Amino acid sequence: MKEFRNKVALITGAGNGFGQEFAKEACRRGMKLMLADIDENDVKRTQSWVKENGGEAEICVVDVSLEEECDKLVNETMKVYGRIDLLINDAGVAIGGSVTELPSRDWEWIVHVNDFAHIYTMKRVIPIMKSQGTPCHILNVASLAGLLTMGSMPAYFATKHFAVALSESVYYDLQEEKANIKMSVFCPSFVQTDLNHYYRHRPERYKAPDDPYYSSDYAKHIQDIADHVITTGTPLDPVGPFVFDALERETFYIELHPNTKPMIKHRQRDILKERVPDLEFIKRIRSLVEGKPKLKNIIYVLKHM
Repeated sequence: MKEFRNKVALITGAGNGFGQEFAKEACRRGMKLMLADIDENDVKRTQSWVKENGGEAEICVVDVSLEEECDKLVNETMKVYGRIDLLINDAGVAIGGSVTELPSRDWEWIVHVNDFAHIYTMKRVIPIMKSQGTPCHILNVASLAGLLTMGSMPAYFATKHFAVALSESVYYDLQEEKANIKMSVFCPSFVQTDLNHYYRHRPERYKAPDDPYYSSDYAKHIQDIADHVITTGTPLDPVGPFVFDALERETFYIELHPNTKPMIKHRQRDILKERVPDLEFIKRIRSLVEGKPKLKNIIYVLKHM
């Protein structure tokens, strides 16, 4: 998209983190907003900011892991504005835990929020965008976890790879159909969002407070790591302008952290050279991420980038 003023943006996960920053930047660029989130207080706070800064925003409190809720969201947007020019699929959760430890309900929740929600909204919004015939754009928020892998979070890495692959495949189809719709996928590393507090957005049907996993030392260890990498991540404020500038340039892969490119290349080399995934490389990367660097780890990582 080259022009944003007076266009309509539908943003999920708009109550905090990236979604809130996207809403602020869309407001600055003169867009009309439909803000969606599962938390009414959060999304109302974003709406208040937009209105206080001269913008126009409506809200829709929805659980995007449910298809009928996504129907409701798109229908409400069309009822209010009559069009959708920019779809931002931002709602997401980041659940850690090994494949043998993580409860199945957590797998179900993360897959439905991080992946199926993208499907549900695109399935309904793309025909609307096609019928408009005007320049439109879809931004799917993924993660660096959609471009490489590590241990301890197979659910998160799997869903973010899904989101990247889904975006690529859908965009091939849009190009072949010559639709006037561009796409982007946002793949940041650690940023100071609210993602480490994902559990406060857990719907009732995914809760099981009596499950021993949630009070285990292992679960606490995973949460401690999440708290550390998020709170020490990149500041959130620059994200909105950075991403919208990329949308204006019609960039597909939007990477906030260019210093991670060597890590992506390392994984690609493993694939192309038919090597097993390099555990030693990942262990040393993890030690840097978790704030426990050793000189030999730094040297190893630099040599293998």
